[in-house]
Amino acid sequence: MGKRGGKKNRGGGRGGRGGRGGRETFRPPPRMNYNEVEKENERLERYYNEVGIVDRDERDDFWAALKRDLPNSFRFAGSKGHALSVQQRLREHYIPQIAAIDTYEGQKVEPPFPLSWYPDQLAWAMTTPKSIIRRHPPFASFQKFLVSETSVGNISRQEAVSMIPPLLMAIKPGMTVLDMCAAPGSKAAQLIEMVHAGEEANVRQHLRKIAMEDGRQLSPDGFEDVVDGSAPPGDFDGGGRSTGLLIANDADYKRSHMLIHQMKRLNSPNLIVTNHDATMFPSIRLTPLSYKNRYLKFDRILADVPCSGDGTARKNPNVWKDWNPGNSLGLHTTQVRILVRALQMLKVGGRVVYSTCSMNPVENEAVIASAIDRCGGLSKVEIVDCNNELPGLKRRPGLSKWAVMDKSGRMWATWAEVEEQRETAGIDGLGRLAEGMFPPRAGDGEERPVPLGRCMRVYGHLQDTGAFFIAVLEKKSEIKARPEPAQADANPKKPRQPAPISAMIEGISHSTDDPKNPLGKIDALDELLPPDVGPLEDGSAAARQNEDNEPSMKRGFDDDAEDEGSAMAATKRLKTRDEVDEVAPRGEEDRPVHWPPPPAAQLDAPPPMSQQQSQPPAKTKGGQPYEEPFKYLAPDHEELRGIYEFYQLSPGFPKTRFLVRNARGDPVKTIYYSSDLAREILTENEGKGVKFVHCGVKMFMRQDVQKIGTCKWRIQTEGMPILEGWVGETRVVRLYKRETLRKLLIEMFPKVTGDGWRDLAEIGERVRDMDLGCCVLRVEVSDDEDGFNQRMVLPLWRSLHSLNLMLPKEDRRAMLLRLFNDDTPLEPMRVRPDLRDGAENSNASSSPEAVQEANGTAGDGLAVDASGGDATVGGAAINDMTVVGGGDSIPIDMDAGTAA
Repeated sequence: MGKRGGKKNRGGGRGGRGGRGGRETFRPPPRMNYNEVEKENERLERYYNEVGIVDRDERDDFWAALKRDLPNSFRFAGSKGHALSVQQRLREHYIPQIAAIDTYEGQKVEPPFPLSWYPDQLAWAMTTPKSIIRRHPPFASFQKFLVSETSVGNISRQEAVSMIPPLLMAIKPGMTVLDMCAAPGSKAAQLIEMVHAGEEANVRQHLRKIAMEDGRQLSPDGFEDVVDGSAPPGDFDGGGRSTGLLIANDADYKRSHMLIHQMKRLNSPNLIVTNHDATMFPSIRLTPLSYKNRYLKFDRILADVPCSGDGTARKNPNVWKDWNPGNSLGLHTTQVRILVRALQMLKVGGRVVYSTCSMNPVENEAVIASAIDRCGGLSKVEIVDCNNELPGLKRRPGLSKWAVMDKSGRMWATWAEVEEQRETAGIDGLGRLAEGMFPPRAGDGEERPVPLGRCMRVYGHLQDTGAFFIAVLEKKSEIKARPEPAQADANPKKPRQPAPISAMIEGISHSTDDPKNPLGKIDALDELLPPDVGPLEDGSAAARQNEDNEPSMKRGFDDDAEDEGSAMAATKRLKTRDEVDEVAPRGEEDRPVHWPPPPAAQLDAPPPMSQQQSQPPAKTKGGQPYEEPFKYLAPDHEELRGIYEFYQLSPGFPKTRFLVRNARGDPVKTIYYSSDLAREILTENEGKGVKFVHCGVKMFMRQDVQKIGTCKWRIQTEGMPILEGWVGETRVVRLYKRETLRKLLIEMFPKVTGDGWRDLAEIGERVRDMDLGCCVLRVEVSDDEDGFNQRMVLPLWRSLHSLNLMLPKEDRRAMLLRLFNDDTPLEPMRVRPDLRDGAENSNASSSPEAVQEANGTAGDGLAVDASGGDATVGGAAINDMTVVGGGDSIPIDMDAGTAA
């Protein structure tokens, strides 16, 4: 949603007003029971009643809805085919169970229902109280399904109105898209899904052709290929994949890493995550000879900007007690700057979607009118009429008239009234008011009035949702934004605030590139900002980049705890050294790579003691953290040649897109894969000030092996959908029966040696004769009663004595529940008798050899998470053991005593 800005963190980390230099650790307010909060605020209610944001006959319904609890809503995520398959489970299994019950303990029970305006009914809501959901058996079963699928990324817990802005962007595959204020990532996930729309069907079509040329066997089409085949047309590369790109940006460093976690389940090589203030997002360079423009221009931009967030009052009780008009007044300038910067970076004919979760016209219509005015008027930027889009969505038009409330609660209808008051009574209480906050006057340089009625307002009483504002802007021709007007200040002794950084960037980008005049851009900067300008005001974008701000929250109370709770919980830790391709010094394996934090993201914890005392500080540049560089591998790199040979990759697979993350450019631990455009952007902008945080899908992870000649690079779950169609038949295992997959999901290490292979049904003989290492398990479509109607592709590891389906436990549990309605506990790990006996003897069991045999091969560098079991070796639990590495479960074959 639009990001809320509080008193201390108003827009901080979102290009908004950062903290005022405070150094105290930010602590979110304690959770409050929504029903216990007094939902009264005289100024809030008086302001919106006097402005008339709804008709008088709707006013009672409007306020009654705003004071009710908000229904839960969720969205099926991922490719269209996969999302519909998960939705099908909901429709066929859980909805009938819930619909069979009318009431529970005297309360009405309503099953979840699809949102009528969301395409393909992929978004749902439910109004049943949480007390019933937790206690009523059919609902409890559904809740378990919802939590399970959310944990693996198949369902996104997202407020309904928050889903609207991406739907109005009209994204097609092949487009370049920017999300300027992206964390925590719900809307960014929608955007990347649109960038990849239709890709599954296109890839399948291409692989059929490749299979015929290479003489390979291709799996039959499944449910997901059929439904995905009707996707909109777009640009696809030679392999059938989208050539588009999403750059998801967030100014808060910690939240940018949370964004990565949210997005990684979508397995997109077409995603880049950056860490910049949205008001001064840098220009992205392109290879000069490859493109018409020297800098990247975007087809679509989402500006879901920081806002006061009073539209979230149904789920955020702090709105009622904390609302004051100063919140909106303080954010207006930042919002205009973000929107103007978005329009500068947009292609002619492209769309910017501006949105907030605020109802205040100062943050909405006033921002739209001000940005259009600064960019040259309606001949340059037009408001798109979206009234016919999203049929079924009830909305109201934007406001054309409104008043502005100052900090003391006085109402002002026009800017002329404010100027008159300043002349007669002084500036006291009016310092934050600006002309652009008022409705544009007729004849303000325009032949026709700005059609603000084309903007879209959504209110809670219309369809039982939160409140939201959306405007869609189209760029008609190139623009050169006019510098923002100087504002009067209540403190005349304060130095005048300089021009915004975004204006400087635009001015410098138009300066000379004459190689004979290397100081040309510096001269251009001096013209915009003379060297003798006084110190910057604390609220400026530049000042925010050089002060320690408190971490920002996109919204307040209990909103993302449910919407994206699992994602936020999983990203509380900082990125550690084992997530980059660098060998850590002994004893420093878990030292945070990114320390100190950027000024816009003050962290709660001090640097580790080992770093303070024995290690030099991490590299920084201009006070910002040092991110490991992105280095692309040569297609004929020795490690890659070994991979091509082992997996028998088809010659047509793109081999120029593999990259690593270390300064040497060596494949030490992980090999990533990106799109061509992402590669060009990363290489062309290396060392040029763009703060890249993430790019690429994890394709291969280094693995210790048990036999010479076995490939030490295993395919990651993230990269499997991209690679599997190009893998040769020698590394493919085909599974057709449901019971066989169920066995692989429940049993961690089914035996292969001896007669164990006979218990593996149709795959037994195949895996018995297969060489050690990673392979592709293709779950094929079958018409048999025990067959599947959708394709699945999973990584499988063949070790000396057993198999392991290389999925994390949460993925295994989610698949068991979805495919088999089975919540059987996963089978614990078998422990060798000699190790079990040794556990009873503390002296013998604590020997390095015994522990080493339990934990894996010596020197494998794998961390063992043994928290799930109760059998011990040397005091450490080893039952139900999982090895954690690179985001996937790495098997330990306890019978062999080595990492499988």
